[in-house]
Amino acid sequence: MSKRFQDLQVYQLAERLADEIWKIVNCWEQFAKDTVGKQIVRSADSIGANLAEGSGRGTFPENRRFIRVARGSLNETQHWLRRAYSRNLLTTIQVDALKSIINELAPKLNAYLKSIGNIPQTND
Repeated sequence: MSKRFQDLQVYQLAERLADEIWKIVNCWEQFAKDTVGKQIVRSADSIGANLAEGSGRGTFPENRRFIRVARGSLNETQHWLRRAYSRNLLTTIQVDALKSIINELAPKLNAYLKSIGNIPQTND
């Protein structure tokens, strides 16, 4: 696991998604920010944070576990985006832009998980 997490495309996409969500939520009124906004930002930030933490754990089983947590955070983010859209906090244009990132990120998370799934663990 010598590759830096910052260099992973999947991590960079997670950052991009979190940054785009931050920009959107930052413009909302206070009640929306305090309720739905905080939830979306936390879940989106959690995707990249879990990828970073998993890569730093030093073992492939631990890394896989954190990738799965990141995948769960992506699903949670999608839930909160659906709630935000249904409450008229997001425009269709914003949803489409975020959906584009998510549609690229989700399969990359799965591919990343699969790519480290069969690597034998070494005792360093």
